Amino acid sequence: MSGASGKALDLEEEDTPLQKKLDTIVNTIGVAGMSVAIATFLALMIRLIITICKDDQRHFLDMSNLTDLMDAFIIGVTVVVVAIPEGLPLAVTISLAYSVSKMAAENNLVKQLDASETMGGANEICTDKTGTLTQNRMEVKEVYYRSEVKRGHGAVANDELLA
Repeated sequence: MSGASGKALDLEEEDTPLQKKLDTIVNTIGVAGMSVAIATFLALMIRLIITICKDDQRHFLDMSNLTDLMDAFIIGVTVVVVAIPEGLPLAVTISLAYSVSKMAAENNLVKQLDASETMGGANEICTDKTGTLTQNRMEVKEVYYRSEVKRGHGAVANDELLA
């Protein structure tokens, strides 16, 4: 795209807080899984060495030892594969899609899934149907302040907000 509107729409997407937390969790689980896999492989190797040393008929270069070595490696890889939660991103996407559909049932249109995450943290929503976009004029019609609603032009004076 070219022009001012094209440049305005050319935004670099930033990770949402939920994506950042998920990345941290997946990385932590990955490191823990890799550590357990290495520990499992080493324990199986020590067991194999002890078995070879105790058995006088087995030698270090036997084919059965190579098979046991490969089994230990496969078990270590299996631990890594099982430890990393492959379904986690899918579960998050499904839950975000569910929240978007729940908001749509309440007449709240959400175009992007990650917007539902942001909306989940909102306490107050300020909306405007006319005037701001068409006339470029924004004015306060009603304010809820100190447990009461104030209405009309200049609903709250500046000095009152500072008090």
